[in-house]
Amino acid sequence: MGKNLIQQRRGKGSSTFRVRSFTSIGEAKHLSYSKETKSGEVVDIVHSHMHSAPLAKVRYDDQVMLMQAPDGLKVGTILETGPKAQIEIGNTVPLKDIPEGTDVYNIEGSPGDGGKFVRSAGSSAKITSKFQDRIVIMLPSKKERSFSPECRASIGIISGAGRLEKPLLKAGKSYHKMKARNKYYPQVEGVSMNAVAHPFGSKGSRTKGRPTQASRNAPPGRKVGKIAPRRTGRRSR
Repeated sequence: MGKNLIQQRRGKGSSTFRVRSFTSIGEAKHLSYSKETKSGEVVDIVHSHMHSAPLAKVRYDDQVMLMQAPDGLKVGTILETGPKAQIEIGNTVPLKDIPEGTDVYNIEGSPGDGGKFVRSAGSSAKITSKFQDRIVIMLPSKKERSFSPECRASIGIISGAGRLEKPLLKAGKSYHKMKARNKYYPQVEGVSMNAVAHPFGSKGSRTKGRPTQASRNAPPGRKVGKIAPRRTGRRSR
């Protein structure tokens, strides 16, 4: 029996699945990769419902870019980006030029991609060791990951660290929070669905009618539950 995938349902239909990315004010990323050092002025700090952190609007000579505002940034501050930029809060510098122990954020996964790691409010990573061919960084999860020395990162800690301290109190607040960020909410478990909506769905009983292990080669509508697990069950000592 065919199943409508969640990717297909989000493209059209009711507000539960409608994508509202057109309301975003823009993408927060680094300036285009260049070997020259450029400077820009912070003209405003704005709110974006698609981002958890405040965004700084930086005006360079030829364009205006958005970036996650670090803690302590003010309007009128001059920021630099490039290999000769100073090691100061808000500046964007290649990892090979940043000293060990420095807090960084919005780290590039590959040189020139604009930043992929450590982008949420209140987060930062720390450079732990430097080698000729790689830079080791401790991410907020305490996991260490190696990056190319040519990858860029911004100096500092992203502002908005207290956003998780305020309780939601009711489901309606959570609904609007998820809707603003284009998240699917609420998420319902498969056994509560009808049989046409999920392979584990059925009437009445909460017992799954089929095994929860799905093959790696299962079709998209069936690939639910444990995807090609190496083992299942309780581990024997």
